[in-house]
Amino acid sequence: MVCRVTTFAFEGVDAQPVDVQVQMTSGNPAFHVVGLPDKAVGESRERVRAAFASLGLAMPPKRIIVNLAPADLPKEGSHYDLAIALAILAMMGVVPGDQLEGYAAIGELSLDGTLGETLGVLPAAMAAEAMDLQLICPQICGAEAAWAGGGVIAAHGLIALINHFTGRSVIAPPKPGELAEESSGPDLRDVKGQEGAKRALEIAAAGGHNLLFCGPPGSGKSMLAQRLPGLLPPLSARELLEVSQIQSVAGLLQRGRLSRKRPFRAPHHSASMAALVGGGIKAKPGEVSLAHHGILFLDELPEFSATVLDSLRQPLEAGEAVVARANRHVRYPARFQLVAAMNPCRCGGGPGAAACRRGPRCAQQYQARLSGPFLDRIDIYYDTPPVTAVDLTLPTPAEGTEEVRKRVSRAREIQSERFSEVVSDTCRPVNADAPLPELEKHAAPDEAGAALLRQAAERLSLTARGYSRVLKVARTIADLEGATSVRRLHVAEALSYRHRPPGMPEASMSAVSQTASASHSG
Repeated sequence: MVCRVTTFAFEGVDAQPVDVQVQMTSGNPAFHVVGLPDKAVGESRERVRAAFASLGLAMPPKRIIVNLAPADLPKEGSHYDLAIALAILAMMGVVPGDQLEGYAAIGELSLDGTLGETLGVLPAAMAAEAMDLQLICPQICGAEAAWAGGGVIAAHGLIALINHFTGRSVIAPPKPGELAEESSGPDLRDVKGQEGAKRALEIAAAGGHNLLFCGPPGSGKSMLAQRLPGLLPPLSARELLEVSQIQSVAGLLQRGRLSRKRPFRAPHHSASMAALVGGGIKAKPGEVSLAHHGILFLDELPEFSATVLDSLRQPLEAGEAVVARANRHVRYPARFQLVAAMNPCRCGGGPGAAACRRGPRCAQQYQARLSGPFLDRIDIYYDTPPVTAVDLTLPTPAEGTEEVRKRVSRAREIQSERFSEVVSDTCRPVNADAPLPELEKHAAPDEAGAALLRQAAERLSLTARGYSRVLKVARTIADLEGATSVRRLHVAEALSYRHRPPGMPEASMSAVSQTASASHSG
């Protein structure tokens, strides 16, 4: 006779069903776990023994074999304990075996038989609901599992589950955790001066564009980036579910508390490739995935390892991070908005005493740490001028985060309606992710704008990617104005935010900037 209980193995944020099969046979007493378990799964034998002993139950003096099927799928983690324990209890006749057929179980056992907090409960609850199963999980994770909408039994320990299945004491279903209220956050009104940088920030927020601020220390680059989340609309229901699944696997959900505020991740420049993109022994999600549907802010950009920065190129294009292993590939969603800040050179490049004394070579060497293909994925590049004492004495700006957020929301509503039929797991309803057919349909400039773009493409040596990104930024600028078509002045402003390729003569960039400024003024 074999008793079965369903549990789950995690591949990225996807919960794959695992059939826990327990068989007891005659022979020398033994307890074996097979089915490609890692060390944590193999140690479940001792945790189950100790939990049973604390309840006054003795393991049967038989040969116990636990098979985790499919056997070729790697099993990692301690959350298999509960399913193994329930299957053995059913074989011992402590709980009715037929009742376990409609349940899936996930949870780590303590030595006293209680259930500890477990990662990945939300994806497991969603997978159980899709399989028409109820989920048994630790009590501390019940509020998180309840968000999936299916049946959930959140138990404090094994004794509570035994009483529940034998009818002595029924466990009430848990309620979903709280939905955190959105905090106001820092206000854009705190930034004095830098009106051009605020404009660039507004365009980036409206279209979901990647943004790079370059300027001397103290020019407000980090202040501006930290105020970007306040300009963005809250997560939609679909986005909230995707973000929460990643946070559940990473162990960032506290008591099932969800938030509609978009993620803002700011890793230190010493972060490794595995920390940024994902990986490690158990292929955990990296910062790019934790920033899914939110913002990844990289301060002091050139101080990051060149290899680490270049590893972002694929997630920026594909919207997912792939962690390759010898026997499998783990995929995590990573559709994020990149915002970065850097000094023009190692010396800082500020005015007065902070000015660079090594000449233009210092800036060239410092900025050469960023590869051309990486910079080609930056939609908006803005040089932030130094903030003077006069700027700091100016009165508080009349326009703050709330006023800019309203314009951003209107522009996002236009884009959401425009791309309602093409939204997918790797495509957000924003101009930055517009597919090529939609870009040609909705972002084609007028005759004057097309002529300006052709001229600038030759002078700036725009790549095909750079050409399309200029159009996307121009479409966002038009959306902020409520314009139905992309005109010359929109293209001109979008060109002014393009990064100058290394080795390009300053005169070429100046000519384009002057043309853009004249068109924008007109």
